[in-house]
Amino acid sequence: MTFFIESLGCAKNQVDSEFLIASLEAGGLRWVQEAQEAQIIIVNTCGFITSAKDESIQTSLSLKSRYPDKKVIMLGCLVQRYGPELEREMGEIDGFVGLDDLDALWRQIRKNRTGTAFGGDPRLGSASEGSGNIQAPAAGKRARSRFLSFPGSAYVKVAEGCSNHCSYCAIPLIRGELHSRPADEILAEIKELLGRGVVEIILIAQDLASYGQDRGGPGLVALVKSIIRFRQRFWLRLLYLHPDHFPQQLLDVAAADRRVLPYFDIPFQHASKRILAEMGRRGSAESYAQLIRDIRKRLPDSAIRSTFLVGFPGENDDDLDALLTFQRDCALDWVGVFAYSREEGTAAYTLSGGVGKRLAEERKRAIEQNQIGISEGRLDRRVGHILDVLIEEHVQGENLYLGRGYLQAPEVDGLVVVKAEMLEPGKIYPVRIERRVGIDLEASLV
Repeated sequence: MTFFIESLGCAKNQVDSEFLIASLEAGGLRWVQEAQEAQIIIVNTCGFITSAKDESIQTSLSLKSRYPDKKVIMLGCLVQRYGPELEREMGEIDGFVGLDDLDALWRQIRKNRTGTAFGGDPRLGSASEGSGNIQAPAAGKRARSRFLSFPGSAYVKVAEGCSNHCSYCAIPLIRGELHSRPADEILAEIKELLGRGVVEIILIAQDLASYGQDRGGPGLVALVKSIIRFRQRFWLRLLYLHPDHFPQQLLDVAAADRRVLPYFDIPFQHASKRILAEMGRRGSAESYAQLIRDIRKRLPDSAIRSTFLVGFPGENDDDLDALLTFQRDCALDWVGVFAYSREEGTAAYTLSGGVGKRLAEERKRAIEQNQIGISEGRLDRRVGHILDVLIEEHVQGENLYLGRGYLQAPEVDGLVVVKAEMLEPGKIYPVRIERRVGIDLEASLV
């Protein structure tokens, strides 16, 4: 029996999907790369904000409409949060499975809509007895059979959930409180990945900076120090570092070992002290600007990405001006902007003074427009320099390859276009940056 997974949302969902593929393949199913080739289509949903919820619902309905003879199962965050409502209102869909319940998924796979065995595949008899969850199993016991990322790169989720309880955020409602994985389990997973030729390890969590706080033991810096005891050549990229918990010692570790990339993804969210307080965050424009100065002083070539949230209830023109000033003065390398999404169950849900969707989108576009010139200016500093680049793919029919340097995280930042012949995707090569084109860089092989 064949299956296909449509993974939506963030990198954390991609990791879950990779381990889910391994679990289903271990049970006798065969993964395919195209939905039309599958008998079972699994949509790994996102339920974080309204746009993600809408995408999850529309994608599921579209797949069922295009392939009415196939079994479509919705799985993940959206189902965890709204399972009963989805079952009532989406009768077209064949099954719904929340988080941490692989057994329920097997039950859905084995049944068709009349409740009898689906497909008559005898291999599913024993497979259905397995237990576990759809997230990463203990490293060393089971490895990923497939990667959904580009060659050479792999995400490693070190914690689940979040205990910050920002007033706008539904993550604790969906994923629960912070729950860090044991360090030895993470190290075993990374060792296995390095042994398979992965050269970029990307640590992720809802709040990576808080790793280990729930266990009362060593935190993120200690984990990073343990990882760099591996002797191989690799990159270690850290994503989603909450600014209120940023560990300053991390800068010394990155300065001492170039494998710890000087790339910092820090979601500041805003710069108005009043709005930040309403969001449940302790920082301010001044403290955040100081953190940026500290990073750049210790690591002058660092790249900093952030996210801003506009349209929060009560946000006025002065608050927006504070954010624009912060954006201009701090000149971050990359910025993603989101319009506020009012989410049931969050503390901000009942706040008055809503900005309105149209105005929030206008403010979002203003921030994005301002960021273009800032990002281009930061990239211009790279022209003429030599940069190590992880090659991701070949441009068909051309002597061109697409890749990323340390200053570019997968999917969200620009690319490096390399003029060369016979490069191998998944390997790192030194290139000379020749010019900037938009938010991409053009380079030639050294």
